[in-house]
Amino acid sequence: MYVVRRLSSVLPAKPVFGFVALLVVLFVCAYAAGAAAGPVAPGIRPGGQTPGAPQQPSDGGGMGGMSGMGGMG
Repeated sequence: MYVVRRLSSVLPAKPVFGFVALLVVLFVCAYAAGAAAGPVAPGIRPGGQTPGAPQQPSDGGGMGGMSGMGGMG
């Protein structure tokens, strides 16, 4: 009896266990739904690039329309 009383004072309250159990159930349901849906866009690549080639921005990566920002940084 002493051990049970000692453990109940150390362990968190029952609502905490209920909350953690709810989180676990929600995570399992979300994982199952995602696994059932599959990948969103398998094999998607930027246009005009061959598979396996290094990914490079098509416009050089600059931000057009940002004139006057040359002195920053």
